[in-house]
Amino acid sequence: MALRYVALGDSYTIGTSVEPVDRWPDRLVAALGAGPDGGPWLELVANLAVNGWTSGDVLRAQLPRLDDLRPDFATVLVGVNDVVQGVPEDRYRANLATILDELLARLPADRLVTVTTPDYTVMPAGADYGDPTRARAGIVGVNAALVELATERGVAVIDVFDLSQRAAGDRRLVASDGLHPSGAQYALWVERIAPVVRARLAGR
Repeated sequence: MALRYVALGDSYTIGTSVEPVDRWPDRLVAALGAGPDGGPWLELVANLAVNGWTSGDVLRAQLPRLDDLRPDFATVLVGVNDVVQGVPEDRYRANLATILDELLARLPADRLVTVTTPDYTVMPAGADYGDPTRARAGIVGVNAALVELATERGVAVIDVFDLSQRAAGDRRLVASDGLHPSGAQYALWVERIAPVVRARLAGR
């Protein structure tokens, strides 16, 4: 029986400017394929992510929906809008710690996976959302906080920052809006995410 999968986050998880089949959570479900019982490992029952949302928004509006959705597995990717909107890093850290703790109150650590924030500053429209040098430093900061907070809780972190930077020289990895990843870039992410998820679901 497939595990009920809920994805939380922002534009990168809802897949702004790509078709639903190209969103990385949907690609992840497809890439995992069949589980031990012959059926799919995961069923994506809800993608709660919203374009433009911060860690505070996830805390306020996405977490309260989990009790009704009853997830068996969840992913979290949030941070870019905290950087763009100037949310202080200590506030981000506090929000993220609460998000992780609330999820871990419902799920074991091996049923929760986090993904780092990609580097949007290499995108053609990246400079429209703040000074690239400052923004990149902010993304590095939120990613460091994620790695620290998730690791100390036994939660896997998959780093896609370096994959996102390939878009600087390969515009096939850029969506039509010039800002978000394309389906091709999300496919690269899933090549890295899927083996970690499969191993954790299999108890290895």
